[in-house]
Amino acid sequence: MQPRKAEADRTFIETARRAQIVDAAIDTIAEVGYSRASLGRIAARAGISRGLISYHFTGKEELITEILRGVIEQSRAYMLPRITAQSTGPGMLRVYIESNLTFIREHRNHLIAIVEIARHRIAEGAPRGLPDHEPDQAVRALAQLLARFQKSGDLRSDFDPRAVAIAIRAAIDVAPARLSADPQFDIDSYAQDIIQVFDLATRTAD
Repeated sequence: MQPRKAEADRTFIETARRAQIVDAAIDTIAEVGYSRASLGRIAARAGISRGLISYHFTGKEELITEILRGVIEQSRAYMLPRITAQSTGPGMLRVYIESNLTFIREHRNHLIAIVEIARHRIAEGAPRGLPDHEPDQAVRALAQLLARFQKSGDLRSDFDPRAVAIAIRAAIDVAPARLSADPQFDIDSYAQDIIQVFDLATRTAD
């Protein structure tokens, strides 16, 4: 039993250390930008040696992949239960926009880091996201939700679900870059304005 306990303890410690490094990388990228976020800077912020980062990650690219994967998983865990709990079209749309933008506000550095990573990858001509994550996935999932509520008569039937989904995602996805450029950006007021715009565009006539 002792070897198994030691192995479990080691796994727990390694998992905690990886999380510490990821958090330090996120804060470093958000503060100084992608290009200046060297492994040395990240290690200094985490209060560890650079060699310890190399023990847990093969390099900066693997660390970046871990950041992207972690933010995607966290955002899904935060938003999906809230969105799927809604039984009306207008309610789903409101919570969809609200939960996305609230997550961005509550994870400011995470999303600013994602913006920095995307900018760097675009400049390098590399994919901006994960290899196994389709860029169009969020649009497609939202379009399916909109179409479902159209079919039930809960949303207007005369709009293109995909076109509206693209517009909603564009309004949401611009928020992290705006927050990065303007720390005073009032994301909560922005959320309410966006909710009102798309509610009016999709709501059935009373």
